[in-house]
Amino acid sequence: MKLLTAVNVYIYGARATAAGMYRALSKLESNKQVKGFIVTDSVGNPADIWRVPVRSLRETSELLSVEEKFEAEVYIATPQLFHEEISHLLQEAGFKKLIMVTSEQEAYIMERYYESEQLFPSIHKLLLPSNDSLFPYISIYVACFFRDKKVVNLPRRPGYMKRLLLGCFLARQSGVDIAKQADFYDDARDNISAKNPNRCEMTAHYWIWKNRLDIDDEYVGIYHYRRFLDMGDDDLRRMEENDVDVVLPFPMIHYPNALIHHTWYVREDDWQVMRQVMRELYPEYEAKFDEIFARPYFYNYNIMIAKKSVFADYCAWLFPILDAIEERSEPKGQDRADRYTAYMSESLTTLYFMYHQKDLKIYHTGRLLFT
Repeated sequence: MKLLTAVNVYIYGARATAAGMYRALSKLESNKQVKGFIVTDSVGNPADIWRVPVRSLRETSELLSVEEKFEAEVYIATPQLFHEEISHLLQEAGFKKLIMVTSEQEAYIMERYYESEQLFPSIHKLLLPSNDSLFPYISIYVACFFRDKKVVNLPRRPGYMKRLLLGCFLARQSGVDIAKQADFYDDARDNISAKNPNRCEMTAHYWIWKNRLDIDDEYVGIYHYRRFLDMGDDDLRRMEENDVDVVLPFPMIHYPNALIHHTWYVREDDWQVMRQVMRELYPEYEAKFDEIFARPYFYNYNIMIAKKSVFADYCAWLFPILDAIEERSEPKGQDRADRYTAYMSESLTTLYFMYHQKDLKIYHTGRLLFT
C-alpha cells in the first residue's frame, strides 16, 4: 500500500467556511495537516480555532521559510468576491499552491464530511423514482432587490422558478420604475414590503406564505438572486418520491459554536429581547435553545424548499416572534434599517429545524453562489 505524502495546509479565513474546511480536511484527508489559519488582520479574530493558531498573513509569512511557503497548500475559504485579492497577496508573500474554495467545492466537501459523520443527510443520496415522469408541483421564488448588482453567470432559470422583487414599497416611494422587473412583487396583496430594510428576504417568505400557498403546488422554495440550492430536476423528483418535508443548505460550521453568529450581526440587547419573546411565545423551543446553539451547526441564508404545509407551519411560528421583537426592541423596528431581524431569522430558522429533526424528513444540499 502506497503511503500518501504528508502535506502542510493553511486555511485563509477564520469564519464559517474556514471552520468547515478545517473539520472536513481533518476528517477526510489524513495526509493533510492543517497548521494554521491565515487572516488579513488579527484584530477581531480568535487567537485559535480548535487549538489551531490564527495568525495574520504577515505573521505567518515571517514564521515560514521560503521552501515551506512554496510547498504548503493554502485553501482560500472566504467569500468568493475576495478570492482574487487574497490570491494576489498570498502569491506576493511566497505561497504558490492556492486552492480557491468556491461554493461548488464547499458543497462537495461538506457533503462528504457530513456523510462521514452520519449527520445532515443529503438529498442526492436518495433513490430516484422508477417513473421518469414523476415531478413535483413546485414553485421556487427567486428573491431579488431592485438595487441588486447584475450577476453575469446565472444559470438558465426553469419555468418553475419565479422572480420575486423585494423592497417594492421603498422603490415606489422613491419613484423607481420597477415595471417588468419580476414575475411577482412583494408589495402586492397581503404584504410587509415596507419592512424590507429590516426583514430583507423575509418579506419574500411572508409574501409567499400569505399569497401563494393556495395554488396547486405541493412544494414551495425560496432562493436569493445569487444564492441557489444545488438542486437539479432529479433531486426534485427524489423529494417527491421520498416524501421529503424540507431541503435546506448544509449547515455551516461556526467556531466555537452557533451562538457566535449573532455576535457578528445583532446587538446583545436585541438578542436578549428575542430570548424573552421566545420564553413567552414558545417556551418549549426556548428550553432547547442553549442545547441547540451549543453545537457548531447553523443554517445560513434563509433559503429552502419545503412542502407547503411545512412552510406554512414554519412561517406561522416565525413571524409572531419577529413582530414582537420589532415592537419591543429599542429603537423599534420601524425606526431602523440595520437588518437585525433578518439576521435573527437565520438563528430562528436554525432553531426551528434543529428542533424538528426527528419529526420532519429534512434533507440537505449545497448552497451555490453566483457572482
